[in-house]
Amino acid sequence: MSILMNLYYTGTGGSARAFAQEMEDSGTANLIRAEAGNERYAYFFPADDLETVLLIDMWKDQAALDRHHASPMMETVAKLREKYDLRMRAERYVTDGEGIPEADAKFIRE
Repeated sequence: MSILMNLYYTGTGGSARAFAQEMEDSGTANLIRAEAGNERYAYFFPADDLETVLLIDMWKDQAALDRHHASPMMETVAKLREKYDLRMRAERYVTDGEGIPEADAKFIRE
């Protein structure tokens, strides 16, 4: 089981993309990726919404996510959210740990 967070950052005038770029360029994203229990931390850009960035953020368990939320990086992230005046929407999912069922796998081209 893992906890998957989809975080949608929305701004204006390209601010969400600038935020993601600063997270990468400053090394903050890599510091988060290196935290114990982090399984994924990746930014994506929706083709139909140039003012939103999607962060896919996955953690081993709730304890790992709680440690991340208590880490110094969260203050850095919060300051950057303010700097770029971003709004957020979050979705939370728990993985089943069973992987992709055979019935679904036949639709995936590798």
